[in-house]
Amino acid sequence: MLLACQNISKSYGVVDILRDISFHIEDKEKIAIVGINGSGKTTLLKIIMGEEDADNGQVVVAKDTTIGYLSQHQDISFDNTVYAEMLSTKKHIIDMEASIRQLELDMKEASGEALEKIMETYNRLQSTYDRENGYAYESEITGVLKGLGFDKNDYDRHINTLSGGQKMRIALGRLLLTKPDIIILDEPTNHLDMLSIAWLEVFLASYQGSVIIVSHDRYFIDKIATKVVEIDNTKGIIYHGNYSYYAKKRGEIRASQMKAYLNQQADIKHQEEVIAKLKQFNREKSIKRAESREKMLDKVERLEKPTEVAAEMRLSLTPSVESGNDVLTIEGLAKSFGANSLFNGLDMEVKRGEHVALIGGNGTGKTTILKMINRLVSKDSGTIALGSRVKIGYYDQEHQVLSLHKTIFEEISDAYPDLNNTKIRNVLAAFLFTGEDVFKKIGDLSGGERGRVSLAKLMLSPANFLILDEPTNHLDIQSKEILEEAIRNYEGTVLFVSHDRYFINRVSTRIIELKDKQLYNFIGNYDYYESHKDNVYGVTDNKANPFTSVSGEATDDDTASFGTSSPANGNIAASSSTTTTTSNKEDYLKNKEEQARLRKRANDLKKTEARIAEVEAMIDKLNEEINDPANATNSYKLGELAGKLEELDNELMELYERYYELEEG
Repeated sequence: MLLACQNISKSYGVVDILRDISFHIEDKEKIAIVGINGSGKTTLLKIIMGEEDADNGQVVVAKDTTIGYLSQHQDISFDNTVYAEMLSTKKHIIDMEASIRQLELDMKEASGEALEKIMETYNRLQSTYDRENGYAYESEITGVLKGLGFDKNDYDRHINTLSGGQKMRIALGRLLLTKPDIIILDEPTNHLDMLSIAWLEVFLASYQGSVIIVSHDRYFIDKIATKVVEIDNTKGIIYHGNYSYYAKKRGEIRASQMKAYLNQQADIKHQEEVIAKLKQFNREKSIKRAESREKMLDKVERLEKPTEVAAEMRLSLTPSVESGNDVLTIEGLAKSFGANSLFNGLDMEVKRGEHVALIGGNGTGKTTILKMINRLVSKDSGTIALGSRVKIGYYDQEHQVLSLHKTIFEEISDAYPDLNNTKIRNVLAAFLFTGEDVFKKIGDLSGGERGRVSLAKLMLSPANFLILDEPTNHLDIQSKEILEEAIRNYEGTVLFVSHDRYFINRVSTRIIELKDKQLYNFIGNYDYYESHKDNVYGVTDNKANPFTSVSGEATDDDTASFGTSSPANGNIAASSSTTTTTSNKEDYLKNKEEQARLRKRANDLKKTEARIAEVEAMIDKLNEEINDPANATNSYKLGELAGKLEELDNELMELYERYYELEEG
């Protein structure tokens, strides 16, 4: 065991943040700490590092264990160049190397006992040098710099001239090169692009030390973590597996807890109704029975309601009008900013019902394409055509559609005057605006908060074509899951740009990558893209086989349509083999079946919810009849009503069970 947190508790005033948090980390173990915003994840890291004191409990660190920590916010001012700063982490190796060279010179002049001592020191240093991979320290430095997005042109740049994000990457690189026994990282992917995140995943997964990470990047956690510590309602729960295991197990536990809670609530309600009926008879025996039941009920240990996304916070997106089959057609699209040509001659089609992720490196023009579709940026050449009855709902990173002088509540209620206050508050709660927060002015909000308001507003729109630019930025995991489920069950069309690979994996039915100024098409989710991209690009030649015709629509034979034309207009055959096409077709059909299954599940959920509401209303009506003074002396009538009530109670329990089975998928 390298480190252990034992019963860590922390409060700020009367607010409990952490309560009896306990876990430990072994050698080479990779732990992810997860929880909603404000749950205390960063506070726990600061307690581990001694930057904050725990109210109770202790952190135990094994002797001689080294820890490296990268916080979300830290003062970074390295008075050095990029390469020199990285090189400084290897000073002990460089000094060792110099000592070895000097000893080699000393050997030539020494003899006898003096030579033996020099040889002993030389062998010891040489062994340490080999163990610390001294011969490869320069390649380690260049490998880390390349992995974090720096090339040789950056090596001589002074760090103080870099952007804040680049400085954070330098701090991360320094930490990785020092190779502590435990690396602790707080949101390390915030300043990295997808290529750098993928590189960091491989680095940390194969790291010979231990790792503790706090991150909202679920795909990142999935690739690295061997254990997940969830902070939920101040308590710590340990899951032995990666994020996918945690998400599945958490769902099972929550469902079991919710079922137990609902069963107990139903039993309590039933007992209370029985007590009330016994008291209504107003006889000595019935009153005694009622009192006996009350005492038994008082002794029942009440279960807490599990923290789970409330039903009213589940968003349902329903297009008001169905579009035609052809939603978006782009031909020959070109855009330059001055001498910088982003792309030229791009063709793309999006069909009704598709959920298309547009991915690519930073600065390739993904957001520009979305803005051109929405006529916020002019195109240099080409055509952009929307299909019949297409109504766009656009989420812009810059949140240009918000009125800064309005409150959050006014922004939603003015846009949708037919909505009642409860519906508006429920949607805002899904995006973390509760209580008095809804009356904050838009102009006073942070960029992340404005983004959440824009998403909430979009979720209520009657659009049938959603265009989303980085929709999960600034959302915690719970809000991301709410948004994911809404889009997964959305029957309209979606085109979105995102760096959130878990979100892409859950939501997309097709991926288009903008790479080397061309578009490449993958019919499937992010896992499919990861497993097939090397076949498309080639391992050594990333320019091979571009999918310049990216129409991934379902045609008559449900296969993708890949255009072939001369290289002069940038179009090259997309499919190199029958095997690849067949694989694409099978994956597409599987994805199509999955989408149909999800739509049926969503429909069954709606029907079950509706029936639950009907049965609950019938139970309320029966209770009114039972409590009606006119029936108080009619034992036959009361018995008949009690029988019906029991039948409805049983049906309600079956409906609850069906509801949670459907939710589990």
